[in-house]
Amino acid sequence: MISLKQVKQDPEVDAFIRRASQNLEAMGYTEHGYRHVSLVSNIAHNVLDRLAYPARSAELAGIAGYLHDIGNAVSRDHHGQSSALMAMSILLRMGMDPAEVALIMAAVGNHEEEYGHPVNEISAAVILADKSDVHRTRVRKKDIPTMDIHDRVSYAAERSFLDVDAEKRLITLTLTIDTGICPVMEYFEIFLTRMTMCRRAASVLECEFKLEINGACLL
Repeated sequence: MISLKQVKQDPEVDAFIRRASQNLEAMGYTEHGYRHVSLVSNIAHNVLDRLAYPARSAELAGIAGYLHDIGNAVSRDHHGQSSALMAMSILLRMGMDPAEVALIMAAVGNHEEEYGHPVNEISAAVILADKSDVHRTRVRKKDIPTMDIHDRVSYAAERSFLDVDAEKRLITLTLTIDTGICPVMEYFEIFLTRMTMCRRAASVLECEFKLEINGACLL
């Protein structure tokens, strides 16, 4: 069976992640390179692992998380669908079972909030992992007055952690936000659709989703 380690070592995957990151940097977007895809991969794996899903499902979630943004090497628009098709080509070439490839394609192709849906447990885990990565280290601009609202919201996030309580079937995104940089209302203005998507994803995993900002439970 194809492993996450093998995927990470594949030169085609490496080239696409590097180019995707460079493209988004040129467009002024937050970091979408190795840090982001590695974190999403780890979190997606851990979500299913902690909820006692099969080990192979957790591994596939990790692979999907690692590949979910490679379509940015083509274009930012509809990059989820581009990523899914590129992942299909790579994984079939590597010899992955087509049924597993189909699961990963569905997860990768459905991670964007504009049109994505948590169609299976792997997809749900990737959505939760991707949307929970809000942190100032992703912001490329360092001069606050030049930041747009997306940059300010990310830069204000000093800490983010996705907690999975298997016993209570509760998934909580805990954020610490510097309200001197960005008021909590601006966070909701930008991320409400993402949090709604997280709620749907948690439901697929038979869990409840909670959002906690600066110690206050807001969802």
